[in-house]
Amino acid sequence: MSQRRMTRVVLAVAVCLAVGTAWAEEQTRPNVIVILTDDQGSVDAGCYGADDLQTPAIDALAARGVRFTQFYSAAPVCSSSRAGLLTGRYPVRAGMAGNAAAPPAESVVSLEEVAGDAASTWGSQLTMAEVFRAAGYATAHIGKWHLHAHDGARPLDQGFDYSFGHMGGCIDNYSHVFYWNGPNRHDLWRNNTRVRETGMFFPDLMVREATQFMEQQGERPFFMYFAMNCPHYPYQGEAEWLETYADLPYPRDLYAAFLSTQDQRIGQLLANLKRLGLEDNTIVVFQSDHGHSTEERAHGGGGSAGPYRGAKFSLFEGGIRVPAIISWPGHLPEAEVRGQLAHGCDWLPTLVDLCDIGPLAHDVDGVSLRVVVLSDDAASPHQAVHWTFGKSWAVRRGEWKLLSKPNDTSNKAPLGDDDALFLSNLEWDITEMKNFAAAHPDVVAELTRVHDAWEASLR
Repeated sequence: MSQRRMTRVVLAVAVCLAVGTAWAEEQTRPNVIVILTDDQGSVDAGCYGADDLQTPAIDALAARGVRFTQFYSAAPVCSSSRAGLLTGRYPVRAGMAGNAAAPPAESVVSLEEVAGDAASTWGSQLTMAEVFRAAGYATAHIGKWHLHAHDGARPLDQGFDYSFGHMGGCIDNYSHVFYWNGPNRHDLWRNNTRVRETGMFFPDLMVREATQFMEQQGERPFFMYFAMNCPHYPYQGEAEWLETYADLPYPRDLYAAFLSTQDQRIGQLLANLKRLGLEDNTIVVFQSDHGHSTEERAHGGGGSAGPYRGAKFSLFEGGIRVPAIISWPGHLPEAEVRGQLAHGCDWLPTLVDLCDIGPLAHDVDGVSLRVVVLSDDAASPHQAVHWTFGKSWAVRRGEWKLLSKPNDTSNKAPLGDDDALFLSNLEWDITEMKNFAAAHPDVVAELTRVHDAWEASLR
């Protein structure tokens, strides 16, 4: 057994000992569904103020839950944000500082053929799925993975009993092909085996697989990670939605159609949950992985960050401030809003707390948001939060946020040499268009010290 696998076994045993619970108790525990959307803009839902979009399912979830207005993704890029959510650890600590590799070649029939990377630390991380499985939950990954497909890193290696979806960053939703970085390659898998359902719309396949998984569990509680491939490019909204948004400017029209197509599938998933009589005993978490894309493949944009500067790949607010909701009817407040600072790494300790399967037996960076969810008067549990992306980093403490070597993918204004250290004050200027560094060198020095101390702790 490799050292990495041995580490995972030891950690899993520790979780089992910490969580160890009788089967009778498991039956009373809530199910958990984590819905993660892909490249959804900071304000792109009706409940977040978008007046040109139809998102009834997301809005209904907010009406039956708690909606956050200062919620941050763990990173402004896909793989890193997912690693942070699933492990509760900053991506750089979880071994996923950037995006994961492309999916396997077309010739690979089973993911078990893909050799591991001995240098990778991602495969040794303890995930949300492993924590819930140790507590007696059935676990499923449905949708996008994008956390490597090699030995030790696949969904079935990371605590999931069942897996259906794609391993790479995105697919065509009908051919299920990943279409760059070399020859086109098909990328659809069930439990490590390639499956072909050409012509079937991938969001529909996700709802089908998720529903079947829920139907099969009986009285056993389940944890499901429902990671959507939309509204990430390619924008493939259905014809009815393209017609609905025909009067919107390009590329907002294409993005909007795909976002409403996504919302419909979320609605179908939640309707099936209700049909099965599980709605009131299921915690549903909703979050976008980071801000909207302005890449060429995304037609240069379409999504919106509202007043915020930045987009995907940026540590300005538009790249990392995301829509986030938690709902558990009859147990958590409904139709309430929380403005406290919260973070994608917080979901693991929060869900462990709410499901009473803790305490966690391993170190995480996230903090339980239970008291914040229950009370608008509770303070944020964070003194400071940190991000890294490439050669850039950012730290936020209170109203102040310091960015090093920032990148504005929204192209709202040029950045000069004087902006190498960019100090934002999110109470005075939510747009982050003004750099306060020259006026407040003492704050720059203090936040640099906070970042340096945090970076030293990673070694």
